[in-house]
Amino acid sequence: MNNRPERFRISSSDAAIQLDLVSKVHGISGAEDYFKNLPNNLMDKRIYGALLNAYVRARTLEKAESLLVEMKNKDYARHALPYNVMMTLYMNLKNQEKVESLVSEMKQNNIDLDLYSYNIWISSRGSQGSIEKMEEAFEKLRLDDSVKPDWTTYSTMATLYIKNQEFEKALDCLRKVETLIMTRDRIPFHYLLSHYGGIGKKEEVQRIWESYKTIFPYIPNMGYKAVISSFIRMDDIEHSEHLYEEWVSTNPTYDPRIGNLLLDWYTRNGLTEKAKSFLEKMLEVGKSNSGTWEIVAEGHIKEHHVSDALYCYEKALSDEGSSFWRPKPVNISILYDICEQKNDEKSKNALFEVLRKANVLEDDVYMSLLPFYKPSKSENEPRNVKESEGGYYEEEAADLLLNELQLGEGLTLLARSGSSPRRCQPRHSVDGVAVKLKDDRGKLPLPSVPPKMFRTSRIHRVHTHGT
Repeated sequence: MNNRPERFRISSSDAAIQLDLVSKVHGISGAEDYFKNLPNNLMDKRIYGALLNAYVRARTLEKAESLLVEMKNKDYARHALPYNVMMTLYMNLKNQEKVESLVSEMKQNNIDLDLYSYNIWISSRGSQGSIEKMEEAFEKLRLDDSVKPDWTTYSTMATLYIKNQEFEKALDCLRKVETLIMTRDRIPFHYLLSHYGGIGKKEEVQRIWESYKTIFPYIPNMGYKAVISSFIRMDDIEHSEHLYEEWVSTNPTYDPRIGNLLLDWYTRNGLTEKAKSFLEKMLEVGKSNSGTWEIVAEGHIKEHHVSDALYCYEKALSDEGSSFWRPKPVNISILYDICEQKNDEKSKNALFEVLRKANVLEDDVYMSLLPFYKPSKSENEPRNVKESEGGYYEEEAADLLLNELQLGEGLTLLARSGSSPRRCQPRHSVDGVAVKLKDDRGKLPLPSVPPKMFRTSRIHRVHTHGT
């Protein structure tokens, strides 16, 4: 094989994918080392795009901004995707002015906004509490003949309307979402369940759930997670428990995130013994994850049991999914304050050790939500940050930033090809024929389409990204 090196020549796309993987395993320093050691003939927009994606994923603002400038100078940013990636970072940093600035820059440089760009722009404006400006951005999307809003656009707007108590407008958006479900896509159902639950429309949650079960012969864990979460939001614990038991009896793979929903409700409502017994049963039939132990820690924090809470955090750091888990800033802040009140320096140091092991000390977004951080010249000490309101892990964040769902495929594309997703819209069909799953009102009834049709038919999709 050594005599045939040309057969194994690495391309820039290969290198971009490798860089992306390196960043996930070895962090930013590993990605930068890999980037620096690449030969000049591989250094193109794919490589730079992969590094930009790594910087944004790690929320390293200055490096991301500097790299985007370099990409512009090299003419590697002549499409929307690099701007979308940066706008997502600014959204995470709650810097809405920068989002507006990038949108203006795209327009000035004749860079077409794609659907992802518009959705981020709509999210940004709506997250500022300005419904009027959000609707203004949506109107510009509606008037752009080259782009059409999809279900994620209306779902994002529904989230923002709900947040601003505009429930009728939110319901209009959700009805629009239902009319746009034209394929065997489960994800819209999950968001519909979540949104209707957020508004308190129990009958709508039940209707969507029954429709979901009729259309799809098998309901995955995420489907049960969505519906149980909705009933939990409405404080219907009996229905939630019934669905949980149904899920445990039918799904072979236990997802601790679903059990955590009930455990969290018991803990928040002060049902300590119920929470304890449920955790025991949960561990018998399934397993825990890092989030499980943080929920238990929250109960100890309420009781000012510092050592028990720290023990739970240590369990969280060693449990399943710990490499992606971060403790909730609000819990860390409360626990720190308790240590201060008790003048407990030992526990305070143990708390900092939890943060170090969780790899959050260099996360600017995370640290900005911990007001007790002080200026320090030491790299091992927390840096000076400003206080920030709101929750880092607000449940609505996942809904508000629907663009992340959309960008997931696009970010991979950026690493692989450096191309921007096409501005065309997806077409969905079953055996070449669009399937109507709604009644005349655009709502999802109990479908008359036989579930068998979906099991045996081949789904044809026109991908929305470049090739």
